[in-house]
Amino acid sequence: MIQFRDMVTSVDCVVTAETPLKEAIEIIKAKKWNLLPVTDSERNLQGVFTRSGLYQMILDQMPLDTPIKSYIKKEARTIRIDTPYHQIEEQVKTSKAGTGIVLDEEDKVMGLLTKTEMVMALLKSANTLKDQLETILMHSSVGVLMTDEQLQVVYANDSFSKITGHSIESIHDHPLHEVMPNLSLEDNGHHHDETYQCLLHVSSYETVNHKQGKIVLFQDISEIEKMAEELQTVKKLKLTIETSLEHAYDGILMTNERNVVTMVSPPLLELFNLEKAEVLNKDADNVLPQLKLRKVFKTEAAEISDFHERKGIKYIVHRIPIKKDGRVIGAIGKVMFRQLNEVSELFKRLQKAENKASYYQGQLQKSESARFTWDHILSEYPYMEKLKKSAAKAARGRSTVLVRGESGTGKELFAHAIHNSSARSDGKFVIVNCAAIPEDLLESEFFGYEEGAFTGAKQRGKVGKFDLANGGTLFLDEIGDMSISLQAKLLRVLQEREFYRVGGNERIKVDVRIIAATNRNLEKMVKEGDFREDLYYRLNVISLNIPPLRERVHDVEHLTHNLMIELNSMLGTSVTGITGKVKTALLQYEWPGNVRELRNVLERAMTFAEHGHIQVEDLPDYLVSKVSERANPSISLAEDAELGAIKQALNQSKGNKAQAARLLGISRSGLYEKLKKYQLTV
Repeated sequence: MIQFRDMVTSVDCVVTAETPLKEAIEIIKAKKWNLLPVTDSERNLQGVFTRSGLYQMILDQMPLDTPIKSYIKKEARTIRIDTPYHQIEEQVKTSKAGTGIVLDEEDKVMGLLTKTEMVMALLKSANTLKDQLETILMHSSVGVLMTDEQLQVVYANDSFSKITGHSIESIHDHPLHEVMPNLSLEDNGHHHDETYQCLLHVSSYETVNHKQGKIVLFQDISEIEKMAEELQTVKKLKLTIETSLEHAYDGILMTNERNVVTMVSPPLLELFNLEKAEVLNKDADNVLPQLKLRKVFKTEAAEISDFHERKGIKYIVHRIPIKKDGRVIGAIGKVMFRQLNEVSELFKRLQKAENKASYYQGQLQKSESARFTWDHILSEYPYMEKLKKSAAKAARGRSTVLVRGESGTGKELFAHAIHNSSARSDGKFVIVNCAAIPEDLLESEFFGYEEGAFTGAKQRGKVGKFDLANGGTLFLDEIGDMSISLQAKLLRVLQEREFYRVGGNERIKVDVRIIAATNRNLEKMVKEGDFREDLYYRLNVISLNIPPLRERVHDVEHLTHNLMIELNSMLGTSVTGITGKVKTALLQYEWPGNVRELRNVLERAMTFAEHGHIQVEDLPDYLVSKVSERANPSISLAEDAELGAIKQALNQSKGNKAQAARLLGISRSGLYEKLKKYQLTV
């Protein structure tokens, strides 16, 4: 596009009101201008001295040294240099003056603009544009035909000749109806021409005579059809690839030359707990640094990573570069994690060896060391957090601790954690299950026996649990199942901190801290004479009561998530989650076996799961049946579970709403909303 500045003639002389006639005549003669801009000393416009003014001074027989000030025309047509081009065109069209004064951005005189100069500049620009358009049209795949106002052909390009078979010379200056006899010109727009198998677009344009000519564009349908077929093929290929990825057994991810993710499969998103929107069109190393895909852009070679672990699931990454003409234009990351032990015999043997070593190591340490800490006791239930804090405080002392709760609630975990956070953590942690050892052997298990104490005894005797636990902690599980006679001997050890081995006479001093656990009602047993009252008070110095899982139903989801990570690692499975129906069933079930039962149910379900997620059919039949029996058509399983938790919290707090809200981990206003929702009155 030609610039306005290129049309302006610069004014390089200064003409003022005092300039004499002779000097003005010389400038007009030399410059061939029709007028002179008259300015002050700072080039501000004062008026113009035109040829008419010059002729008038001569007719008035003015001397050549006469100043021109009396013949200056005050009104002058001015144009600023920053005026938009379309406004300049309009002013030139409407102005009667042949020359205009051009002012700069500070309104100082800088030049002249004549209609002649503008016309010549536009003509030059039009010729350049004409050459450019002709070059474009000659190389365009679209055929072009142009007529004048009499519908005579004035232009056609090579593409038109190829599409129609007409040579350009044979149709030039011929009427359009002879060249295209089947073409209807009544309406502009798109038409289909079956003769030449092409699409036509007819439009009108205004000629220099302000009449209408026609422009006809020809698009070869065969090219469009070919492009459509290719596009359809690409779409089918893309759909096939996406479908394959959607159902790929392992996780797959693809990036472009900038390592930006262009495709990702659902199994991979499930493994890393990501949404598609978080990954797609993002830098792969930012959203999934674990894959390290950028490495293949440097090495340009495929490679397989070492074993990694995510949520207890072992996986390996196969990094594959995508090459074109010897250059890496993208990468594929294949994450292999499902049934990896079937694919890799080495991994299978390694997994078995690890599990076996872990089992034997656990068995070796089980009776002599505490394996769990407070971090292993998983809960989001506020009361459990309070209970853990109380137990941690109790651990710092020497007093006997009695852990109470139903079977499977985690009493042993509390015992382990208390020992590990006590001053005795460097000592041994010895476990005695009072219900698992026959009564006639329980005493020898506790206190050991001397050589030859009874028939069949070891020659060198046996060290008892109290001896083993000296300086550490003795955990007496299921203390309520101990016989009355053994209860008396235990009481003596607790009081005197000494004992005799079976068949021995030597008094043995011992420093042992006792942690006892029971799922039985000791108070009732004391009343019925099945448990010594003095031993009860000796054991019940610090009492910790672990609530059953049905009273902290919201812990089910939290425990499920963490137990699945542990079980994936132990079982070698690749289960990434549970379905909504399974979640509802787990929340609805009452869990008489508590956390132990939940772990067993998950282990069984993950063993049978075949879809990456636990389905309802993977759950034990007894659990599904129990949930179905309790189901209420008017209330969902989740709501039923929530209602049960609210009732339990209100029961525990004896109707105190503030305390019940704290137990549930919600605000008082939130509790009132739920009371209103379930129409509960307290």
